[in-house]
Amino acid sequence: MLVYDARTNKMHSDAVDTAHVLVIGSGGAGVRAAIEAAGYGETMLVSKTLTGKGGCTTMAEGGYNAVLRETDACEIHYEDTLKGGAYLNDPDLVQILVHEAPQRIRDLLEWGAVFDVTDSCEVAQRPFGGQRFPRTCYAGDRTGHEMISTLVDRLHGTGVRIENEVTVISLLQEGQRVNGAIGLDRQGAIRVMLADATILATGGGTRIYDISTNSSSGTGDGYAIGYNASAELIDMEQIQFHPTGAVYPYDARGRLVTEAVRGEGGLLKNVEGERFMKRYDPERMELSTRDVVARAIATEILEGKGTKNGGVYLDVTHLPRSQIERRLPVMLEQFLKFGIDIRDVPMEVAPTAHHIMGGLRITTRGETTLPCLYACGEVSGGVHGANRLGGNALAETQVFGKRAGEAAGRVKEQKKAADQKMIEDAEQRICTFLQGEVPPSSIARSLQTTMWEGAGIFRNGPDLQKTLGIIRHLQTLHPKAASPANFAECCILQNMLTTASLVVRSALLRKESRGAHLRRDISQNWDPEHSPYGHTYLSLSREGIETRAVT
Repeated sequence: MLVYDARTNKMHSDAVDTAHVLVIGSGGAGVRAAIEAAGYGETMLVSKTLTGKGGCTTMAEGGYNAVLRETDACEIHYEDTLKGGAYLNDPDLVQILVHEAPQRIRDLLEWGAVFDVTDSCEVAQRPFGGQRFPRTCYAGDRTGHEMISTLVDRLHGTGVRIENEVTVISLLQEGQRVNGAIGLDRQGAIRVMLADATILATGGGTRIYDISTNSSSGTGDGYAIGYNASAELIDMEQIQFHPTGAVYPYDARGRLVTEAVRGEGGLLKNVEGERFMKRYDPERMELSTRDVVARAIATEILEGKGTKNGGVYLDVTHLPRSQIERRLPVMLEQFLKFGIDIRDVPMEVAPTAHHIMGGLRITTRGETTLPCLYACGEVSGGVHGANRLGGNALAETQVFGKRAGEAAGRVKEQKKAADQKMIEDAEQRICTFLQGEVPPSSIARSLQTTMWEGAGIFRNGPDLQKTLGIIRHLQTLHPKAASPANFAECCILQNMLTTASLVVRSALLRKESRGAHLRRDISQNWDPEHSPYGHTYLSLSREGIETRAVT
C-alpha cells in the first residue's frame, strides 16, 4: 500500500496487493464475475461502496427477462430485443443473452433466491414494455435486492477477498496489457493492486444528469477509467431516460417508479385525464418501449398537458388494493412515506436519466479492446443497442458476469510488476487537489444542469456543441480537496466530466435519430432497421461512426 504523508506531501510504500483476477465493482455483474473467477485462482473484488449495498442492482425493482414457457421462445426474445434496441445491438451478444438467461436464473434459484411463483409453483412472469410475451420474472418489486442478497451470500463462500470503500482511479498497464489498478481508500491512501486479469463491472453513470435514478455511485467511473487506458467505447450517446421517475414530492424527484407499475396495469394520463399513449403507440399503449414512452411523456409536458409539478399521472387506483399491496409493495411503501397512498391517488411521474446503453466494446467473452481487461454489466456496450428493454439488464449481469469471470479466470499467470511511472503520475495527480480552487460538488452541479439542458431527451447540434464547450471549460477548473479523504471525490468528478464528454461527442457523431437518441435538427428517410449507420466509437486513438451498406 502507498500511504499519503501529510508532513512531507509525499507517498511511501508499504505493500502491493496481488491476485489472479481483480474485479472492480460489486453490483450484480461484478459479484457474479468474482464468483466465477474464484474457481480459477485468487480473486479480489474492489468496491467503492459496500459490496451488495451500492450500485443499481440492489435498487432494481422490475424483474429479470428469461424464456421459461413453451408458449415463448428465445428467438422471439431475440427479435424483441433487437427491435427494442433499434437494431443497433450486437446480434451475437443478444443471442447469448436470450439463450443463457434461463439457466442463469435457475442458478439463482438453486442458490436460494426467492422469486414470486404461480399457483402451479412455476416462476411467475409479468409483461414488460416492448415484449410479446410476459417473460419478466420478479420478486415483488424488490427483484434486484433479492438477487444481490443471494449473490453476496454465495460470494462469501468462495474465498474471494473483498475490499470495500476503495475507489479505483486508474488502470495499471504494461504496454497495452492491463495488469491491475490504482485505487484510493477512505483516508486517501493509494492502493496498488496487481492482477493477471482485470474486470470492469462498475455500473452506469447517469449521475452526470440533474435528475437520475442512479445511486450516488453511478458516476461513470468505468467508462472514464477504460477510456483513459485507451480502451474503445461504443454508442455512448444512447442514454435511456426511464419514462417514470417521481416528480412529486420534490424530495422524491428522480426516484424510479418501476416499469412493473405499468406491467401490472398502471395507466398514463395527462392533466386532462386523457390516456395519451393511444396517440403515440395505440397497439402497445403503456407497454411500448421506454424510448417511445419517455418521449411521449416529455411531449405532453412540453405541450402544456402536464401537471403543475411538471409530470403526468401514473394511475393504479383502478387496480384491486390487494394486487398493489402484493405486487408493488416497495412503490406503495415509498410513496406512503411522502404522504401519498397510490391505492387512492395517482402518482406524478416524468422521465429521468436511468441507463447508459453504450460502453466498452466487448466480445462474447467480455474481452475489451485491451489485453487482459474484461467488462460486464452496464459499463459494457453492444447488448442493448439504442434502447434497453426493461428486465434485460438484470439478466445481462448474470449472463455476462459469468462469461467475463470465466474468461478472466482462464488468463495465464504473468509476472506481476507495477509501472512506477504510472504510480508516480497518480501520486502527482491527487496531491495537486490539495492546492485546488473549486469544490468538486460545485463543478458537479454545473455539469448535471448542463447535461440535462443540452444533452437530454431532445437534442440538436448547436445545443450539443454548446454543452461540449461547457464541459471542456469545467475540465479546466481545479477541484479542491480539503484533505486526503477528499481525493476520491475529486477523481470521481473528473470521471463524471470525462463520461459526459464521451456522451456528447458521440451524440454529435450520430447524425440520425435512433432509439433513445433523438436529433431534432436532422431529417432522415430510413427506419432503424435500414439505417446506414452502426456503432459510434471513441478511444484515445480514434473516433467516428461505422457505416454499412443498406439493402
